[in-house]
Amino acid sequence: MSGNVKVIATNRKAGFEYHLMDKYDAGIALQGTEIKSIRAGQISIQESYVDVENGRQAWLIEAHIAPYEQASRFNHDPKRKRRLLLHKKQIRELWNNVRMKGMTIVPTRVYLKDGRAKIEIALAKGKKAYDKRAAIAKRDEARTHERAARVR
Repeated sequence: MSGNVKVIATNRKAGFEYHLMDKYDAGIALQGTEIKSIRAGQISIQESYVDVENGRQAWLIEAHIAPYEQASRFNHDPKRKRRLLLHKKQIRELWNNVRMKGMTIVPTRVYLKDGRAKIEIALAKGKKAYDKRAAIAKRDEARTHERAARVR
């Protein structure tokens, strides 16, 4: 990624819950108060996902953008679905992959690039329980090695 990039939110749980395949960068169609809240870091994408409608449009669902405090009555709905700005070819590609069993699209991070809010989404396949246990064991082993190196 080139340009002026500031990461606002990440979905660390996505890497644990899913095998992340292809990644795409998309714009988000926002209202005025939403971009102000995002710039203030008031966004959560932990429980969100992406839905593709019949291969035509992609939507960000369940992302929480906190209401902007200075907006008075012109505030936005925090959980509304937001349109993702992707090329038609990318949307068709995502749609064809999602129709396969076990594939989904999850947001991995939200960032500002040259003042514009962007979201990185990934095509993902759900992990089995044994995959998650292996990841936990690997992480714990790395942590013990790091502690041992620090003690020496």
